[in-house]
Amino acid sequence: MALILIVEDEQPINELVRRNLELVGHRCVSVYDGETAISEIQNQSYDLIVLDVMLPQADGFEVLREAKEVPTIFLTARDSLPDRIKGLSLGADDYLTKPFEMMELLARVEAVLRRTQKGLSVFEAGNVKIDWDGRQVFYKGQAVECTPKEYELLEVLVRNRNIALSRERLLELVWGYDFEGDTRTIDVHIQKLRKKLGWEHVIKTVYKLGYRLELRP
Repeated sequence: MALILIVEDEQPINELVRRNLELVGHRCVSVYDGETAISEIQNQSYDLIVLDVMLPQADGFEVLREAKEVPTIFLTARDSLPDRIKGLSLGADDYLTKPFEMMELLARVEAVLRRTQKGLSVFEAGNVKIDWDGRQVFYKGQAVECTPKEYELLEVLVRNRNIALSRERLLELVWGYDFEGDTRTIDVHIQKLRKKLGWEHVIKTVYKLGYRLELRP
């Protein structure tokens, strides 16, 4: 997976971002001020930077000027239009404002890595292989027929692996906010994926909540 530099001076936010990025398989380095970030960029090759704007010693815009070709996502409380325009004009790949949902950040990280070809176009875990570009799923080398919703549910689980997701959240992400069915739809589709992929012990049931795809690095 990717090597990501997290530049955020608020330690709880920095640790939260790092912990969640590492849960889904990335390697992370955390720094807490602009000068240290610039030093890191000069001495280490990173696949992505998650960057605050308001930093001690050197602000995020200065750090971005030094980052040059490194894909960068701003994660900041600076939500004014001029700040967004400035960040994107300087070359940032995305701009997410606080407060934010962790799942949205994870999705944006994945999107930027895929655009910049730093993310893998193929995911493999044990006997399961997923070709993201071809939207194909394989189990023990054999193609697995998945319905569109089964595939979308699988993608959400994989992108957010090791993170517990409620049934309601899975419904929103896969079926949309206007879906009129109930959460039993999730249970049915989970059972089908478990059987098709041999993941009876990989897709864990989280008591009174939902499910978690448990894959450790």
